[in-house]
Amino acid sequence: MAGRRGATPPGMGRREWAMLLALAILWGGSFFFNGVAVRELPPLTLVWLRVAVAATALLLALRLLRIAMPTDRRAWAAFLGMGLLNNVIPFSLIVWGQHHIASGLASILNATTPLFTVLVAHLLTRDERLTAAKAAGVAVGFAGAVGMLGPAALGGLGKDGLAQLACLAAACVYAFAGIYGRRFRRMGVAPMATAAGQISASTLMLLPAVLLIEQPSALAMPSGATWLAVLGLGLLSTAVAYWLYFAILAAAGATNLLLVTFLIPVSAILLGALVLGEILLPRHVMGMALVGIGLACIDGRLARRFLAWRAREAA
Repeated sequence: MAGRRGATPPGMGRREWAMLLALAILWGGSFFFNGVAVRELPPLTLVWLRVAVAATALLLALRLLRIAMPTDRRAWAAFLGMGLLNNVIPFSLIVWGQHHIASGLASILNATTPLFTVLVAHLLTRDERLTAAKAAGVAVGFAGAVGMLGPAALGGLGKDGLAQLACLAAACVYAFAGIYGRRFRRMGVAPMATAAGQISASTLMLLPAVLLIEQPSALAMPSGATWLAVLGLGLLSTAVAYWLYFAILAAAGATNLLLVTFLIPVSAILLGALVLGEILLPRHVMGMALVGIGLACIDGRLARRFLAWRAREAA
């Protein structure tokens, strides 16, 4: 899990920032798709359909693009581990938690993922060490995420401790998943093959729980709108999103990748304003500004340019 001693720290170029923004939009859009689909589908069945659709799409894409899918035991053991850490455990914890606490509070707890990630990366890697700029950026970004969702979302804090701990545990597991997933680059597995392997493993692991707990065969046939939402979740918010996830992870590292949890509220709020006609409030704008400042601190380029300018002026 640890990086090589003296390895170059992963960085974010324009391409990686563009992919991160696209990932935030796709995952932010999942709240809309979920809002439609949960009216007719129970949570585990919805999660399983989401990953099953994504797995089918990614495996078909691999075949069309003639990208080799690893077949050795080592690769599939890694896929099972990644599926467990990145889908099965956190999805289950979040779904259970959201039965007991409001979605706004769950979103704030999920936004702690980068906080856990910088700590886990500092402890388990040598090329993603914690710096003062990263710590400041994560703190400011988290403040921005809380500000966008509003103080009312914190109203239930402390009322259902187990549900809140479940959502925090999910955020912590996501952090470990980001570090664990770094191995696929060293194994030479392409990002799309990694995404397909992880999602396929998650589909297989979730199926027994779905059949035993929710018995989807006994459910009424969902409407067309629900099936369209499931397709949106599977194709856009999962298949394309996880291809981007592993591409960013390979290029920029876990700490930079999981900054996306700060951007998801931004994309969700902007999509709500543009598509659903929801009103942008001053706290939304202020929160987005804080997220932007936090990301700029973590990226470091603005600070480096400012210091270089100061050095030239002083010379």
